[in-house]
Amino acid sequence: MAPTTAPPAPGTTDADAAQGAPQLGHGLKQRHLSMIALGGVIGAGLFVGSGAGIAAAGPAIILAFALSGLLVMLIMRMLGEMSAARPASGSFSVHAEKEIGPWAGITAGWMYWVMLCCGVAAEATAAGKIVNGWIPGVSSWVWVALFMVFFCVSNLTAVKNFGEFEFWFATIKVTAIIAFLVLGALGIAGVIGPGSPGTANLTGHGGFLPGGVSGLIVGLLASVFAYGGLETVTIAAAESDDPRRNVANAVRTAVWRIAIFYIGSMALVVTLVSWKDPAVAADGPYVTVLRHLGVAGAGTIMQAVVLIALLSAMNANIYGASRMAYSLVGRGQGPRALAKASGGVPRRAVLASCLFGFLAVLAAKFWPDTVFTWLMNTTGVAILVVWLFICLVQLKMRRRLERESPELLTVRMWGFPYLTWIATAAVVGILALMTTTEGNRQQLYAAAVLVALLSGAGVLKQRRDRAAAAAAAR
Repeated sequence: MAPTTAPPAPGTTDADAAQGAPQLGHGLKQRHLSMIALGGVIGAGLFVGSGAGIAAAGPAIILAFALSGLLVMLIMRMLGEMSAARPASGSFSVHAEKEIGPWAGITAGWMYWVMLCCGVAAEATAAGKIVNGWIPGVSSWVWVALFMVFFCVSNLTAVKNFGEFEFWFATIKVTAIIAFLVLGALGIAGVIGPGSPGTANLTGHGGFLPGGVSGLIVGLLASVFAYGGLETVTIAAAESDDPRRNVANAVRTAVWRIAIFYIGSMALVVTLVSWKDPAVAADGPYVTVLRHLGVAGAGTIMQAVVLIALLSAMNANIYGASRMAYSLVGRGQGPRALAKASGGVPRRAVLASCLFGFLAVLAAKFWPDTVFTWLMNTTGVAILVVWLFICLVQLKMRRRLERESPELLTVRMWGFPYLTWIATAAVVGILALMTTTEGNRQQLYAAAVLVALLSGAGVLKQRRDRAAAAAAAR
């Protein structure tokens, strides 16, 4: 397959193309990006995984989600500033390479790729178990294979198909969240359910902070990881019809809505039901609240929503992983065989990303306590590593843009550079907090190995490139 290029979209400054990657298509619209931004973080981590955070932090989970939500808003504002100025399918990896060096682009990009591919494996496995519960006669592994093949094939087609899938997936998830917020508000008001709980669940059962600081830390970590996924919108923006304007609008509208969805729903959960209810962690907080309010078939309804969330995340992760890999190899930071595109789609990168995800699925089946555990441990910290790179890169890129191209700063980071430094300190602080528990320490160790390997490979490549350039100059 020969590389193909598309004419630049209005307002495009394709940083990938500038560094050697053939340009991709531009089939995504503003409505696609808006819903990708909104739906990107509304996944199983919120619908089910947040239950563990509530069980540890109690009502203080509201504070945990508020603090992590503020951090995510700052991270996305920084990423929005950079992506609006220099749209690129490699997003923060491209910016890290330009501002810090190739080793940084390699480390941030490939670590994010591994995280997304492992996410595909985890989501496919969880989705297969849900459908197997509905149709027990068909093995969950059959469903896993079907989901993997379906989304692999769909991502091999034009990017607008990915956009349409994500638009409708996100629409369903956002509708479910809004419906939950409305029902929860009616329950607090005593209009539906057993009656208004008042503040009994917020102040009783050990008070607002029943688990103390340690419980709040667990809740904070759970909330941080639940927010991961917003970065995909800045990757997708490079394939939209007007990257600069679209990513700016998507970032501006998404962050405050997501804060409402997350913080608002957590506040409703801990107000309506006791955080000590074992069903909150076992069945998920949303199912528990809906049952409490007397909603018929609450469990089945939420299972369907969670299934949609998992499939949406699979679709988005395959897309994001393929574009990140394509950008990296196009810049000489990976196997050149993947640096091909046809019809505006990096099909080889899609296939490679799906293959890695499928191998991770096999690892979950045959080596669940060794290979798969190590892979998942590395991905648990990967998002924090990426956020740290985003903070450091934005500090340098903002100053350079102010000197060289101030007209490109259509989105500006609030309170620069003070809020950028605060966000950087917060990410480092979260990494430090992870050392306080054994499970999180294991994630840090696994991630440190991956970071060391990628950084080492990046430094070696950087030295070779400089030596080759010096030899050519002579």
